[in-house]
Amino acid sequence: MLSRHTATSLALAAALGLATISTAAVAADAAPAAAAAANPAEGSVAPGFRLQDQTGKWVTLDEQRGKWVVLYFYPKDQTPGCTTEACEFRDDVFAFRKAGAVVLGVSVDDVESHKAFSEKHGLPFSLLADPTKETAKKYGVLTSFGPMEIARRDTFLIDPTGKVARHYEKVKPDGHSKSVLADIESLKKAPAAKKG
Repeated sequence: MLSRHTATSLALAAALGLATISTAAVAADAAPAAAAAANPAEGSVAPGFRLQDQTGKWVTLDEQRGKWVVLYFYPKDQTPGCTTEACEFRDDVFAFRKAGAVVLGVSVDDVESHKAFSEKHGLPFSLLADPTKETAKKYGVLTSFGPMEIARRDTFLIDPTGKVARHYEKVKPDGHSKSVLADIESLKKAPAAKKG
């Protein structure tokens, strides 16, 4: 009988479409995930990063100042849930731009993997490669099952001053983009409402 952790690992692998991970490999290597670092709290300064996108260009959080930043972490390129999430952000990209927001996707995949994923689905925003996993650790989203370490599907909405405005944990891909857009519009109106 499989342990609860191994069963969870297999379910996660299936959900991600990671058919290359065998039951035996997961069962043999399954170990409880190390305690993750704490997520940055809402209202705190978002941790900085400098990562390459799918074109090889370096992207930093500091250069996004003055814009809303949708920093979404996802487990793996070319998997069903990650494709759904990326394509919804793609379909809403003009609405994000109109709202003064930039979308940045992050996973621990490398630049070449991101390039193939972006080209296949026509993604008009940066996918940032975090192969050292340092950024995923800083945001407290690095998780593991069996031999693999991946980023948990979490999103951080960062305000134009560089502070975390919202943290969405264990995101469901369907409808997430629209939910973030609605929150940006709501947060933009909040100061005006307080003044009046």
